[in-house]
Amino acid sequence: MIIEGNVARHELIGLEATVASSPDPSLVGAEGRIIDETRNTLVMARRGSGRTVRVPKDGARFRFALPDGSTAELDGSSIAFRPEDRVKRCR
Repeated sequence: MIIEGNVARHELIGLEATVASSPDPSLVGAEGRIIDETRNTLVMARRGSGRTVRVPKDGARFRFALPDGSTAELDGSSIAFRPEDRVKRCR
């Protein structure tokens, strides 16, 4: 079960996310469902338009809506690993 304390160890694809802060001001406030993840980026399908936005993890802070209705915030630098490695390293 995904809870605030273990978000980094779980699959992020499929979660709703919001960019809480970013070095690129045009990305702050971007929200949508995560549809892909690489070592350095998260790709989100924006609500409403369905357009995608690629957000660099480094320097950004993300707010995730968890399945139980709560939210969790993570620094992008703390999850800046390949998805398969992130699950192992974020213990």
